[in-house]
Amino acid sequence: MTQVAALGLFGGTFDPIHAAHLRMAQAFRTELQLDAVRLIPAGQPYHRQHGAHASPEQRLAMVQLAIAGLPGLYADAREVHRNKPAYTIDTLQEIRAEVGPDVALWWLIGGDSLASLHTWRRWEDLFALANIAVALRPGFDQTRLHPAVRTQWQQRQVTDFSNASPSGTMRPLALPPLDVSATEIRQRLRTGANVEHLLSTPVLGYIRQHRLYC
Repeated sequence: MTQVAALGLFGGTFDPIHAAHLRMAQAFRTELQLDAVRLIPAGQPYHRQHGAHASPEQRLAMVQLAIAGLPGLYADAREVHRNKPAYTIDTLQEIRAEVGPDVALWWLIGGDSLASLHTWRRWEDLFALANIAVALRPGFDQTRLHPAVRTQWQQRQVTDFSNASPSGTMRPLALPPLDVSATEIRQRLRTGANVEHLLSTPVLGYIRQHRLYC
């Protein structure tokens, strides 16, 4: 990928990657006028008690299939290839070192992640490395945030779309995510329910070929 001025980073388990993920990635790129968005499947997601249901390599493969042909979206395999739990701070430090100090980095999270941000490793150091965009669900109430997170949310929000800051700001995404989850999709796959409207055709074919989530 060529050098960019504004780069989006979208981490997640992607177990499996589905329509809401793709909608968020595309809205993320469009709304913040990003040159590119990297989707970063977690290798060993430390925050999940029971681990992923598909292997890291399978989840990476599904991400690659899902975004094939979608402009500006790329798969980043670094966490899959990292032989230890994946922490956001480590990934951001790596990427910042690669792209240099002047590129505007945006890390995309959901409202649930914002609510638990204070539990992340070295979470306050994230702002020195990237900006944070938050895909909020309807009904979001900032008064329910942890006080330290609420303070950051109130002080760091920006309204301009110039991408002038390489790091340090926060912004909500105007487009709310679709009301669908990977947990629901896995359950539908186990019961044989229709999921064709929730998964891309190549991803659904891969799941069936490898008998995932049965």
